[in-house]
Amino acid sequence: MIDITLLGTGGMMPLPYRSLTSLMIRYNGKSLLIDTGEATQISIRRRGWSFNPIDVILITHFHADHISGLPGMLLAMGNADRTEPVTIIGPVGLEKVVRGLLVIAPRLPFRVDCIELKENDEWFNAIGLKCHAFKLDHSMPCYGFSMSLERAGRFNPEAASKMEIPLQFWRRLQQGETVTDGDKTYTPDMVMGSARKGLKLTYVTDTRPIDSIIEAARGSDLFICEGMYGEADGDEKARDKKHMTMYDAARLAKAAEVRELWLTHYSPSMVNPFEFSDAVKAIFPDAHICKDRRSITLNFEDEENESGEDKQ
Repeated sequence: MIDITLLGTGGMMPLPYRSLTSLMIRYNGKSLLIDTGEATQISIRRRGWSFNPIDVILITHFHADHISGLPGMLLAMGNADRTEPVTIIGPVGLEKVVRGLLVIAPRLPFRVDCIELKENDEWFNAIGLKCHAFKLDHSMPCYGFSMSLERAGRFNPEAASKMEIPLQFWRRLQQGETVTDGDKTYTPDMVMGSARKGLKLTYVTDTRPIDSIIEAARGSDLFICEGMYGEADGDEKARDKKHMTMYDAARLAKAAEVRELWLTHYSPSMVNPFEFSDAVKAIFPDAHICKDRRSITLNFEDEENESGEDKQ
């Protein structure tokens, strides 16, 4: 299962009731952050989660509302007795930006490693999840991220017994390992069924609606997407500032056939985003206007979905 909390839903500037952009993901005892808007560490504390297990930080782009909280976040991790290296992944120029921000946090008790994304599409592994970074259409280089947890097929003990595979090799085959025993070789496909549906989360913010988002998000269990504007003049504002409206996001969710849409990254001028909920749901019924710290636990489809206590 994957635990997810949308730490902040604000864009451009923080408001008393709306923190800036950040998402936290927990899986198998490790944590990953996407973006570190101002005071991200405060929202993590309010959620009751720990800083120490954060191994990876993904940065979508270098606008202040997405990265200005990074020095404070790293200091908070150091104060939580973090000593293992932390990896930060983001667009070209990341190393320079991070080193500049760390002037005000010069004595961290862990190493910070930066990896720069150079292609339109890149794949890597982080905290046990398969990650896809894909380039967006914003006023500066910006990436969206999809994270997948793949799931192997069921082990078939009857097949293993029929082929007289020794019991001590069963677990290794379940783990995807090929086993050689004398002149015999056993491969996982001999005893494993077809791969089952895994889990997928896609996070997109600060972009115009483009077809590549549909392909990257296709089939996601949860699609978190910016809905910067909902007002009548939102289309014009979104085009001018290279952002999306709530309705753009809903149309992308529909085209990508995602299971659930969470809207985030609201303009500070949008005081009450919930007033647009009915219009958004008319396009994509399972859309949700989110508040800070909305949470969910994603489980495999044959397990019960559970939502966090802060889900709004």
